[in-house]
Amino acid sequence: MPRKQLYYYRLPKRGMFVSRRATVKGYLCHGCYVLGNSYVGDGTFIDTNVTIGYPSRGKLIKADFKGQQVLEVLDELSNGAKIGEGCIVRRGTVIYEDVEIGRGVETGHNVLVRSGSRIGDGCIIGTGAQLDGSVKIGKNVRVESMVYLPHLTEIGDDVFLGPYVKVTNDLYPPSKKLIGVRIEDGASIGCGAILLAGIRVGKGSVVAAGAVVTRDVLPGVVVKGVPARIHTTKDEFLTKKSDYENKDPKYL
Repeated sequence: MPRKQLYYYRLPKRGMFVSRRATVKGYLCHGCYVLGNSYVGDGTFIDTNVTIGYPSRGKLIKADFKGQQVLEVLDELSNGAKIGEGCIVRRGTVIYEDVEIGRGVETGHNVLVRSGSRIGDGCIIGTGAQLDGSVKIGKNVRVESMVYLPHLTEIGDDVFLGPYVKVTNDLYPPSKKLIGVRIEDGASIGCGAILLAGIRVGKGSVVAAGAVVTRDVLPGVVVKGVPARIHTTKDEFLTKKSDYENKDPKYL
């Protein structure tokens, strides 16, 4: 019997549900659900109370649950999700169908990743973070706790998003026209910053904590304030950072 069928027949005794269509090469804890044509890569750890391949809203609205087991209906509806090798998906995380996650990705607790999202290799998605729509994230990106990324957000490689960063996609909410934010490679967004719909944060730039970004940020600059304005260059920022890191703590 194929390995994935062995998982399917054993798991209900441990409080799990794994679709007959799923391929699981990693490790599953009790209380997790793997729906549809999902793939879990070798060495990946799926914690308890995790759902992989949750069906999209459009499918749930049309679903008929009368007289049927709920999990079996959800499984039938789901296209599944793909999770690469060596990942850690912590408790409470919900990953919708049609999501692709690369290798070596970690999630904190209670992370939400909606349909159509793509997460590159080596990313960390912090506790309570929400990818609330089709969100594209490059490689080696660090998304700290409680970050909100809406539909159409695009993030390059080696980006840092501090805790409680909020990205928007609607200039006149609620409207029928959504515009994504683009954050380019190597940018750093400080804690609590807000990025308005449609703006582009340039390569290697820095957005200070608490800033409200209403227009494009040029590559290699530091912006701060409400609304955000250029404060200094990235080179000056890195010099100050180096001085700070090398200073004796008793003189801080």
